[in-house]
Amino acid sequence: MKLLNPLLMVTIAYHLAAATLSKTDSKKASSKSLETKTRLSDVPVQSRGLVTTDVKAKDIVLDHQSYCSKHVKERHVSGDVLGYVTPWNSHGYDVAKMFAPKFTLVSPVWLQIRRKGRQSYQVTGLHDIDQGWIKDIKKHSKSTQIVPRVLFDSWTYQDFESVFSSEDEIEDLSDALVQTARDEQLDGFVIEVWSQLGGQKRQELVHMLTHIGQALHQDKLQFILVIPPAVAPGTDQLGMFGKKEFDLLAPFVDSFSLMTYDYSNPHRPGPNSPISWVQACVQILDPESKWRKKILLGLHFYGMDYSALGASGEPILGSR
Repeated sequence: MKLLNPLLMVTIAYHLAAATLSKTDSKKASSKSLETKTRLSDVPVQSRGLVTTDVKAKDIVLDHQSYCSKHVKERHVSGDVLGYVTPWNSHGYDVAKMFAPKFTLVSPVWLQIRRKGRQSYQVTGLHDIDQGWIKDIKKHSKSTQIVPRVLFDSWTYQDFESVFSSEDEIEDLSDALVQTARDEQLDGFVIEVWSQLGGQKRQELVHMLTHIGQALHQDKLQFILVIPPAVAPGTDQLGMFGKKEFDLLAPFVDSFSLMTYDYSNPHRPGPNSPISWVQACVQILDPESKWRKKILLGLHFYGMDYSALGASGEPILGSR
Protein backbone atom coordinates (compact mmCIF):
# COMPACT_ATOMS: atom_id res chain seq x y z
CA MET A 1 0.00 0.00 0.00
CA LYS A 2 1.47 3.35 -1.04
CA LEU A 3 -0.05 5.93 1.22
CA LEU A 4 1.94 8.69 -0.46
CA ASN A 5 -0.10 8.24 -3.62
CA PRO A 6 -3.54 9.38 -2.43
CA LEU A 7 -4.30 13.05 -2.82
CA LEU A 8 -4.69 15.00 0.37
CA MET A 9 -7.82 16.69 1.64
CA VAL A 10 -6.71 19.17 4.27
CA THR A 11 -9.41 20.51 6.54
CA ILE A 12 -8.78 24.08 7.65
CA ALA A 13 -9.72 23.81 11.30
CA TYR A 14 -6.93 25.41 13.28
CA HIS A 15 -9.20 27.40 15.58
CA LEU A 16 -12.44 25.66 16.45
CA ALA A 17 -14.70 28.40 17.73
CA ALA A 18 -18.47 28.65 17.85
CA ALA A 19 -19.21 30.87 14.87
CA THR A 20 -21.66 30.99 12.03
CA LEU A 21 -20.40 31.45 8.52
CA SER A 22 -21.41 34.72 6.90
CA LYS A 23 -20.01 37.56 4.84
CA THR A 24 -19.78 39.56 8.06
CA ASP A 25 -17.58 36.90 9.60
CA SER A 26 -15.26 36.88 6.61
CA LYS A 27 -14.89 40.66 6.69
CA LYS A 28 -14.17 40.63 10.41
CA ALA A 29 -11.59 37.90 9.91
CA SER A 30 -10.03 39.82 7.06
CA SER A 31 -9.84 43.06 9.03
CA LYS A 32 -6.83 41.75 10.93
CA SER A 33 -3.89 40.42 9.02
CA LEU A 34 -2.86 36.82 9.52
CA GLU A 35 0.58 37.97 10.62
CA THR A 36 -0.85 39.61 13.75
CA LYS A 37 -2.38 36.32 14.86
CA THR A 38 0.61 34.07 14.28
CA ARG A 39 4.29 33.79 15.07
CA LEU A 40 6.44 34.11 11.96
CA SER A 41 9.60 32.17 11.33
CA ASP A 42 12.20 32.16 8.58
CA VAL A 43 12.94 28.49 9.24
CA PRO A 44 10.70 25.75 7.72
CA VAL A 45 9.01 23.23 10.00
CA GLN A 46 11.25 20.41 8.73
CA SER A 47 14.37 22.24 9.93
CA ARG A 48 12.74 22.94 13.29
CA GLY A 49 12.16 19.23 13.88
CA LEU A 50 8.37 19.59 13.86
CA VAL A 51 7.79 16.95 11.17
CA THR A 52 8.25 13.81 13.22
CA THR A 53 6.53 10.62 14.36
CA ASP A 54 7.44 11.54 17.94
CA VAL A 55 5.29 14.64 18.41
CA LYS A 56 5.70 16.53 21.69
CA ALA A 57 2.70 18.28 23.23
CA LYS A 58 4.86 21.26 24.19
CA ASP A 59 5.85 21.75 20.54
CA ILE A 60 2.21 21.84 19.47
CA VAL A 61 1.37 24.42 22.14
CA LEU A 62 4.39 26.52 21.18
CA ASP A 63 4.11 26.28 17.40
CA HIS A 64 0.43 25.68 16.57
CA GLN A 65 0.06 29.23 15.25
CA SER A 66 3.44 29.65 13.59
CA TYR A 67 4.47 29.28 9.98
CA CYS A 68 7.51 29.93 7.80
CA SER A 69 7.00 33.22 5.98
CA LYS A 70 9.47 32.27 3.24
CA HIS A 71 7.62 29.14 2.17
CA VAL A 72 3.93 30.13 2.14
CA LYS A 73 3.74 29.63 -1.64
CA GLU A 74 5.47 26.26 -1.81
CA ARG A 75 3.59 23.00 -2.33
CA HIS A 76 5.01 19.63 -1.40
CA VAL A 77 2.11 17.52 -2.68
CA SER A 78 2.03 16.55 -6.34
CA GLY A 79 -1.73 15.94 -6.44
CA ASP A 80 -4.73 18.01 -5.44
CA VAL A 81 -5.11 19.56 -2.00
CA LEU A 82 -8.62 20.52 -0.85
CA GLY A 83 -9.12 22.87 2.09
CA TYR A 84 -12.48 23.43 3.79
CA VAL A 85 -13.36 26.80 5.31
CA THR A 86 -15.66 25.65 8.08
CA PRO A 87 -18.52 27.32 9.98
CA TRP A 88 -16.72 27.02 13.33
CA ASN A 89 -13.58 28.74 12.09
CA SER A 90 -14.13 32.02 10.25
CA HIS A 91 -10.36 32.60 10.56
CA GLY A 92 -10.13 30.01 7.79
CA TYR A 93 -10.93 32.78 5.30
CA ASP A 94 -7.59 34.42 6.09
CA VAL A 95 -5.75 31.11 6.18
CA ALA A 96 -7.07 30.24 2.72
CA LYS A 97 -5.90 33.56 1.29
CA MET A 98 -2.45 33.46 2.84
CA PHE A 99 -1.75 29.86 1.83
CA ALA A 100 -3.81 29.81 -1.40
CA PRO A 101 -0.90 28.52 -3.54
CA LYS A 102 -0.77 25.38 -1.38
CA PHE A 103 -4.38 24.52 -2.26
CA THR A 104 -5.73 23.44 -5.63
CA LEU A 105 -9.29 23.43 -4.26
CA VAL A 106 -10.91 25.54 -1.54
CA SER A 107 -14.39 24.66 -0.30
CA PRO A 108 -16.20 27.24 1.84
CA VAL A 109 -19.24 25.76 3.60
CA TRP A 110 -21.83 28.06 2.05
CA LEU A 111 -24.61 26.36 0.13
CA GLN A 112 -27.64 24.11 0.43
CA ILE A 113 -29.94 22.77 -2.26
CA ARG A 114 -33.60 22.34 -1.38
CA ARG A 115 -36.44 20.61 -3.16
CA LYS A 116 -39.37 23.01 -3.19
CA GLY A 117 -41.78 20.73 -5.01
CA ARG A 118 -42.11 18.71 -8.20
CA GLN A 119 -39.18 19.58 -10.48
CA SER A 120 -38.50 22.70 -8.39
CA TYR A 121 -35.11 23.26 -6.74
CA GLN A 122 -33.54 26.21 -4.95
CA VAL A 123 -29.93 26.74 -3.99
CA THR A 124 -29.80 28.65 -0.71
CA GLY A 125 -26.94 30.28 1.18
CA LEU A 126 -26.08 32.52 -1.77
CA HIS A 127 -25.93 35.52 0.59
CA ASP A 128 -22.83 33.96 2.18
CA ILE A 129 -20.88 33.97 -1.08
CA ASP A 130 -18.15 36.60 -0.79
CA GLN A 131 -17.02 37.56 -4.29
CA GLY A 132 -14.33 39.87 -2.87
CA TRP A 133 -12.78 36.97 -0.98
CA ILE A 134 -12.93 34.79 -4.09
CA LYS A 135 -11.09 37.47 -6.06
CA ASP A 136 -8.46 37.66 -3.32
CA ILE A 137 -7.93 33.89 -3.52
CA LYS A 138 -7.55 34.06 -7.30
CA LYS A 139 -5.14 36.97 -6.94
CA HIS A 140 -2.92 34.94 -4.62
CA SER A 141 -3.19 31.79 -6.75
CA LYS A 142 -4.70 31.67 -10.24
CA SER A 143 -4.75 27.86 -10.18
CA THR A 144 -6.82 27.54 -6.97
CA GLN A 145 -10.46 26.67 -7.65
CA ILE A 146 -13.43 27.64 -5.46
CA VAL A 147 -15.79 24.68 -4.95
CA PRO A 148 -18.36 25.42 -2.20
CA ARG A 149 -19.80 22.51 -0.26
CA VAL A 150 -23.47 21.80 -1.00
CA LEU A 151 -25.76 20.05 1.49
CA PHE A 152 -29.09 18.48 0.54
CA ASP A 153 -30.92 20.48 3.17
CA SER A 154 -34.31 19.46 4.62
CA TRP A 155 -34.75 16.58 2.18
CA THR A 156 -37.21 13.88 3.21
CA TYR A 157 -37.03 10.24 2.22
CA GLN A 158 -39.95 10.94 -0.12
CA ASP A 159 -38.00 13.77 -1.77
CA PHE A 160 -35.21 11.35 -2.61
CA GLU A 161 -37.69 8.74 -3.83
CA SER A 162 -39.31 11.30 -6.15
CA VAL A 163 -35.97 12.29 -7.64
CA PHE A 164 -34.74 8.72 -8.02
CA SER A 165 -37.87 7.75 -9.98
CA SER A 166 -37.74 10.62 -12.48
CA GLU A 167 -35.06 11.49 -15.03
CA ASP A 168 -36.67 14.92 -15.37
CA GLU A 169 -36.23 15.55 -11.64
CA ILE A 170 -32.57 14.55 -11.81
CA GLU A 171 -32.05 16.82 -14.80
CA ASP A 172 -33.69 19.78 -13.05
CA LEU A 173 -31.62 19.16 -9.93
CA SER A 174 -28.43 19.10 -11.99
CA ASP A 175 -29.47 22.22 -13.90
CA ALA A 176 -30.00 24.14 -10.64
CA LEU A 177 -26.42 23.40 -9.59
CA VAL A 178 -24.94 24.26 -12.98
CA GLN A 179 -26.87 27.54 -13.18
CA THR A 180 -25.71 28.54 -9.70
CA ALA A 181 -22.09 27.92 -10.68
CA ARG A 182 -22.57 30.07 -13.78
CA ASP A 183 -24.30 32.91 -11.93
CA GLU A 184 -21.81 33.02 -9.06
CA GLN A 185 -18.71 32.26 -11.17
CA LEU A 186 -17.82 29.15 -9.16
CA ASP A 187 -15.48 26.37 -10.29
CA GLY A 188 -17.69 23.50 -9.17
CA PHE A 189 -19.01 21.92 -5.98
CA VAL A 190 -18.27 19.57 -3.13
CA ILE A 191 -21.46 17.50 -2.83
CA GLU A 192 -22.34 15.99 0.56
CA VAL A 193 -25.35 13.70 0.40
CA TRP A 194 -24.34 10.04 0.61
CA SER A 195 -24.69 9.58 4.38
CA GLN A 196 -28.20 11.04 4.55
CA LEU A 197 -29.85 7.77 3.56
CA GLY A 198 -27.79 5.69 5.97
CA GLY A 199 -26.51 3.29 3.34
CA GLN A 200 -29.89 2.73 1.67
CA LYS A 201 -30.71 3.31 -2.00
CA ARG A 202 -27.08 3.02 -3.10
CA GLN A 203 -27.89 2.13 -6.69
CA GLU A 204 -30.27 5.06 -6.97
CA LEU A 205 -27.76 7.47 -5.44
CA VAL A 206 -25.09 6.31 -7.89
CA HIS A 207 -27.49 6.94 -10.78
CA MET A 208 -28.39 10.44 -9.55
CA LEU A 209 -24.78 11.42 -8.83
CA THR A 210 -23.62 10.10 -12.20
CA HIS A 211 -26.05 12.46 -13.92
CA ILE A 212 -24.97 15.37 -11.70
CA GLY A 213 -21.33 14.65 -12.55
CA GLN A 214 -22.07 14.56 -16.27
CA ALA A 215 -23.95 17.86 -16.10
CA LEU A 216 -21.17 19.58 -14.15
CA HIS A 217 -18.48 18.25 -16.47
CA GLN A 218 -20.40 19.40 -19.52
CA ASP A 219 -19.95 22.93 -18.14
CA LYS A 220 -16.31 22.16 -17.23
CA LEU A 221 -17.07 22.28 -13.50
CA GLN A 222 -15.40 20.27 -10.73
CA PHE A 223 -17.38 17.52 -8.97
CA ILE A 224 -16.03 16.41 -5.58
CA LEU A 225 -18.10 13.87 -3.66
CA VAL A 226 -17.90 13.53 0.12
CA ILE A 227 -17.89 9.86 1.12
CA PRO A 228 -18.05 8.19 4.54
CA PRO A 229 -15.26 5.82 5.67
CA ALA A 230 -15.22 2.43 3.96
CA VAL A 231 -14.83 0.73 7.35
CA ALA A 232 -17.34 1.69 10.05
CA PRO A 233 -15.40 3.33 12.94
CA GLY A 234 -14.77 1.05 15.89
CA THR A 235 -15.83 -2.09 14.02
CA ASP A 236 -14.65 -4.54 11.37
CA GLN A 237 -17.82 -3.91 9.39
CA LEU A 238 -17.85 -2.35 5.94
CA GLY A 239 -19.23 1.19 5.81
CA MET A 240 -22.12 2.58 3.80
CA PHE A 241 -19.92 3.38 0.79
CA GLY A 242 -17.80 0.64 -0.68
CA LYS A 243 -15.70 -0.51 -3.62
CA LYS A 244 -18.71 -1.20 -5.85
CA GLU A 245 -20.02 2.36 -5.54
CA PHE A 246 -16.51 3.77 -5.82
CA ASP A 247 -15.84 1.93 -9.10
CA LEU A 248 -19.18 2.99 -10.58
CA LEU A 249 -18.75 6.67 -9.70
CA ALA A 250 -15.02 7.11 -10.27
CA PRO A 251 -15.35 7.89 -14.02
CA PHE A 252 -17.81 10.71 -13.26
CA VAL A 253 -16.30 12.19 -10.09
CA ASP A 254 -13.16 14.35 -10.12
CA SER A 255 -12.28 13.59 -6.49
CA PHE A 256 -13.67 11.74 -3.48
CA SER A 257 -13.39 13.56 -0.15
CA LEU A 258 -12.85 10.58 2.17
CA MET A 259 -13.85 11.17 5.80
CA THR A 260 -10.98 9.45 7.59
CA TYR A 261 -11.36 11.23 10.92
CA ASP A 262 -13.73 11.28 13.93
CA TYR A 263 -13.06 7.58 14.49
CA SER A 264 -13.92 7.80 18.19
CA ASN A 265 -16.81 9.36 20.09
CA PRO A 266 -17.72 10.17 23.74
CA HIS A 267 -19.13 6.65 24.25
CA ARG A 268 -16.03 5.07 22.69
CA PRO A 269 -13.17 7.50 23.37
CA GLY A 270 -9.88 6.92 21.64
CA PRO A 271 -7.82 8.06 18.68
CA ASN A 272 -9.30 10.46 16.14
CA SER A 273 -7.76 8.84 13.08
CA PRO A 274 -5.76 5.62 13.67
CA ILE A 275 -3.42 4.98 10.75
CA SER A 276 -4.42 1.30 10.36
CA TRP A 277 -8.06 2.35 9.90
CA VAL A 278 -7.12 5.08 7.41
CA GLN A 279 -5.10 2.56 5.38
CA ALA A 280 -7.97 0.06 5.40
CA CYS A 281 -10.44 2.70 4.19
CA VAL A 282 -8.24 3.47 1.18
CA GLN A 283 -7.31 -0.13 0.39
CA ILE A 284 -10.90 -1.39 0.46
CA LEU A 285 -12.07 1.28 -1.98
CA ASP A 286 -9.20 0.87 -4.42
CA PRO A 287 -7.06 -2.21 -3.71
CA GLU A 288 -5.39 -2.08 -7.15
CA SER A 289 -4.72 1.69 -7.09
CA LYS A 290 -6.71 2.19 -10.29
CA TRP A 291 -8.35 5.42 -9.11
CA ARG A 292 -6.10 6.18 -6.13
CA LYS A 293 -5.25 9.63 -7.47
CA LYS A 294 -8.91 10.62 -7.02
CA ILE A 295 -9.00 9.91 -3.29
CA LEU A 296 -8.64 13.03 -1.16
CA LEU A 297 -7.48 11.58 2.14
CA GLY A 298 -9.13 13.44 5.00
CA LEU A 299 -6.63 14.91 7.47
CA HIS A 300 -7.93 16.44 10.69
CA PHE A 301 -6.12 19.42 12.24
CA TYR A 302 -7.73 18.93 15.64
CA GLY A 303 -7.97 16.45 18.47
CA MET A 304 -10.84 15.55 20.78
CA ASP A 305 -11.09 15.89 24.54
CA TYR A 306 -13.52 13.41 26.10
CA SER A 307 -14.98 13.58 29.60
CA ALA A 308 -14.15 10.79 32.06
CA LEU A 309 -17.81 9.71 32.16
CA GLY A 310 -18.01 9.37 28.40
CA ALA A 311 -20.95 11.74 28.24
CA SER A 312 -19.44 14.46 26.10
CA GLY A 313 -16.52 15.47 23.94
CA GLU A 314 -15.19 18.64 22.43
CA PRO A 315 -12.41 19.67 20.05
CA ILE A 316 -9.15 20.39 21.82
CA LEU A 317 -7.43 23.54 20.65
CA GLY A 318 -3.75 23.96 19.81
CA SER A 319 -3.19 26.28 22.74
CA ARG A 320 -4.00 23.40 25.12
